Amino acid sequence: MLTLYQFPISHYCEKVRWSLDHKSLNYQIKNLLPGLHTLTTKKLSQSSSLPILVHDGKAIQNSSDILTYLDTQFPQNPLTPEDETLKQEAADWEKFADEQIGIAVRVVCYHVLLDHPEIVIPFFAHNGHWYGSYLLKAISPKLLLVMRKGMNINAETAETANKQLGFALDKIHSRLQDQPFLVGEQFTRADIAVASLLAPLCKPVKYGLEWPKHFPESLEAVIRQHSEKLAWVDRLYAEYR
Repeated sequence: MLTLYQFPISHYCEKVRWSLDHKSLNYQIKNLLPGLHTLTTKKLSQSSSLPILVHDGKAIQNSSDILTYLDTQFPQNPLTPEDETLKQEAADWEKFADEQIGIAVRVVCYHVLLDHPEIVIPFFAHNGHWYGSYLLKAISPKLLLVMRKGMNINAETAETANKQLGFALDKIHSRLQDQPFLVGEQFTRADIAVASLLAPLCKPVKYGLEWPKHFPESLEAVIRQHSEKLAWVDRLYAEYR
């Protein structure tokens, strides 16, 4: 049995969900609440970070390690290229996505959305315990401040993150000028990593959340700024998700 412990809104968790679905694997999801999630994660791992995949009693943490484990244990529909050169390229793109895109998107989005509990609380409580939204509403003033401080999210870091995101999208756009995928001629973990970590800026239906029709205008302005170079993400979601 495969069990994914996750935050529904997390784009790193989406990276794993997409990989599990790509391999047509049966799995169950355990949605956890921010803050309270540590009550569960400390039973599974020394770190509180999500996602965590549990398979037959073995816990695997970190999205990239989970993808490697899935390709090892379930080789159907492989995400890792066999060719060593392409394998390294995929690993490099995945690391680039994890470090240069995922964190930047999180800062840019949360800088705006943490000021809108009416939007983020339903994201956090999505398909979780019945009491989730009630509890989060009660603790949200403190929780959202703790999240902002813990992830170093403020106007200055959000501006820096948006610039970093622009540079990252330029690099991706340049790479895709003459090829449909980031690595070789096939869909790989590199594509899943980059597309899933950019996905909150595209609000894809297949992400699994009920997105608002519009984000607050300051975040919509960021999305419009990058919209041309985000079109590839929409295509991958339409064709491969």
